[in-house]
Order: sequence, then structure tokens, then C-alpha cells
Amino acid sequence: MRADRLLSLLLRLQSRGQVTARQLASELEVSVRTVYRDLQALSAAGVPVVASGGPGGGCRLMEGWRSPLLGISAEEATGLLAVASGGGPLERIALGDVLAQARLKLLSALPAAGREQVSLAASRFHIDTQAWFKPPEPVAHLTVLVDAVRRGRRLRVRHVQRDAWSDVDPLGLVVKAGVWYLVVRSDTGIRAHRASRITEAELLPETFARPADFDLPAYWARWTAEFETSLDQLPVTVRLSTAGLAALPQVLGDTEAAARAIPDPEEPGRHRLVLHFDDRHAACRRLLGFGPDAEVLEPADVRGEVAETARRTAARYGIASDPMP
Repeated sequence: MRADRLLSLLLRLQSRGQVTARQLASELEVSVRTVYRDLQALSAAGVPVVASGGPGGGCRLMEGWRSPLLGISAEEATGLLAVASGGGPLERIALGDVLAQARLKLLSALPAAGREQVSLAASRFHIDTQAWFKPPEPVAHLTVLVDAVRRGRRLRVRHVQRDAWSDVDPLGLVVKAGVWYLVVRSDTGIRAHRASRITEAELLPETFARPADFDLPAYWARWTAEFETSLDQLPVTVRLSTAGLAALPQVLGDTEAAARAIPDPEEPGRHRLVLHFDDRHAACRRLLGFGPDAEVLEPADVRGEVAETARRTAARYGIASDPMP
């Protein structure tokens, strides 16, 4: 649409100062003649555009003139630019299309003297939402889910664990560690579904009324807390060396567990900590990642399974091991 193009042209002039017509034509994907026509349209609308030809010439706005598109401080712009520049999962959906335009608007709202400083400050922050060692999880019907959430349309979905279709009200989408979740309302209440496990999705023609008191961030905070609590039911007491304590974030992905450790009363220099796991087998698999830097104290069945697995591993490598208590 021409209105969108005129706005993009104005924002480029306001955020970058003087630009050649050829550069503008390339960025806006139009001809140089179209750029000059658009500049004339801006001028007719009261925007003081100055165009000069020859070497060193170009298109610019009259010195000191700024469009009142946004009112924002340098500190606010720095924070928002850092977030908008991250892209991440938003680049995979329609919302990613507007990030470049949003960044341009933020810069154009600042006085010319402060733009370079804000851009430099924002470039020193980067937000990476993807989990370690994992590619982005594919979501076959992400475009349909996004469309339904944005337009407030009902969805008919089929889940990998269910053979039947169900109609739901899509209340929101959440990305956690690179994984998409769809929060829906159905006959059974409000629930969160891992979007990659939705095998089929169909946009329905009817809209729905959102619950007036529904707050997506608040719901997600409650849901994740309940989910984590429901999974980690088995407490395991371990004794860790200093190296084992430092390895907690790497082995378990828990950056806060070390703060709960206390000095071990029986072995100076080591630390005692209670960790939680889904079950005995999960505890064994994960605790073996510490090697000799972790010793299971209780419960006895977890200690026994870790010891037996360690003996079998040593035997696999042809290494004799002494019986462990």
C-alpha cells in the first residue's frame, strides 16, 4: 500500500538523515521515479523534504524537523531496541515482519544527535531464547495458530495423543526456551498444549469472547509452577564436591540450586544438597553426569541404582570396580 510506503520513506529519512534516491528505491523495492513521486506527496502533505542532485546530493528532511510519530526517551528506546533486535521466535511468525519497521520507528523518534548513541548501546545487548544444543522445534501449523490468536477466531485441532477433533478458543501463544505452547479454553477449562504436538489445525469462521479477567503472563506463571511441582516428586540428598557444585547449571540446567547447598557436616570441603527428580531412574541418569563429584546419600534405592549403573559402566570398559556400600 502506498500509505505504508510513504511512512517507511519518512521513517528512513528521519532516522538516517540524507539518503540517495537510488538507495531508497532499492530498500523500498520501487523505481527511483516512484521515490521522487513519493517525496512530492510528502512535501504536499507538509513534510519539509529537501532533495539535491549531483555528487554528495540526496534526499533529507529540513534540519531540525521531526515527525511526532512517537514520544520516547533515549533510555526507553535503548531497552526496546535491545528486545526488538533479538528477533528469535518472532522471526518465524507474522510478528517478525514488523520488527524492522518497529526498530526504524524507535530510532526516528529520537533527536538526530542521540540516534547513534542509542543504536550503539542497544547493539551491546542480545537476547537468545533458544535452548542449548537444540534446534528450533518445528511446529507444523504455527501460521494457523498465530492467525487464530491474532484474530480471535476459534480453532479445530487434533492432538497427537487424541484421535478426535476438538474445538477450542485460542487465548495466547507462549515461547519458552524455543518451544511454542498454545493456551486454549475448551469445555474442560483453560489448558496449555505444546504446539508441536498439534497434528492438525483448522481455522473456524466464528470468533469468541475472551474471558475479561484472563491474563496470559499470570496464567503462564501459575501453569509452569504447577507443572514443575507435579514433575519433581522425588527428593534426593546428594554430597557434592566444589567442582560438582559448579557443574550444577551445566548438568541439571539449574542455575539456582547451588544457592541451596550447605556445608557437609561429615566431609569438610564438600556440600550437601537436596535435588528433586521425576523418579528413581531419572535421578540415576542425571546424577551420573556428575561422575565422582556427586555422591547420593539417600534414598537408598537411588544410591543403589547409581552404584550399580556405575559398576556396569566400568565393566563395559573392562575396568574392575570394588563393591560400593
